[in-house]
Amino acid sequence: MVLEYDGTDFHGWQIQPDRPTVQGVLEGALATILGDHVRLDAAGRTDAGVHARGQVAAFSTERPVDCTRLQRGLNALCGPGIVAQRVGPVGDDFDPRRDASSRLYEYRIRNAPWPSPFTRRHSWHVHRPLDCFAMERAAVALVGQHDFSSFQAADCDAENPTRRVFESEWSTVGEDLVFRIAATAFLRHMVRNVVGTLVQVGSKERTVEDFLGLLAARDRTRAGPTAPPHGLCLVKVEYDRLFAASPS
Repeated sequence: MVLEYDGTDFHGWQIQPDRPTVQGVLEGALATILGDHVRLDAAGRTDAGVHARGQVAAFSTERPVDCTRLQRGLNALCGPGIVAQRVGPVGDDFDPRRDASSRLYEYRIRNAPWPSPFTRRHSWHVHRPLDCFAMERAAVALVGQHDFSSFQAADCDAENPTRRVFESEWSTVGEDLVFRIAATAFLRHMVRNVVGTLVQVGSKERTVEDFLGLLAARDRTRAGPTAPPHGLCLVKVEYDRLFAASPS
């Protein structure tokens, strides 16, 4: 399944006791439709408040499934915050997380004197002017294979902090600044920590050269604050090899 969701009202993807999560709502809907409990695996476990336009998830069932009816049922039961945009069969060996070759995230900042009620759920409002050119110069340095220890969360349990980044750039869309970053995978809070530090570059709190030194430092305490979750969106997940009726 390829899923879109507004993460505002959810405590992230992963099931948590007594808290609404994307996985919990979807698995509840699937249980109603299929008459059986299934476990959903996703390409990425987005944090509380983070959105998705291209989350990929899969489950296994021995029951016969009409994908068109399943999609209609999910979109009727999950509420307006979650939509299954595509549903289809894949091979038994498909793993949405391990088989993914890259993920693309976007982070959106409204850089204007005043916030907008129309974008407040999906962008971080930064009222002070930001130097997008300086932020772009710093962001480009992330492309390639690096140790991202300086940008991982304190509670990140990844065994290896090295990631390969394919794309890292800023663009201006009206009053919004949009950061796009694609990589093989991401450490916990990696994108939000990068954005929080790049905003410091844009507001002249630190130099481009200081940002470039953070990769070599491998020290989270030297990087900037964690940007809020609501500006972040999982846009797309890529797969190198084809799967039968692959949702991607």
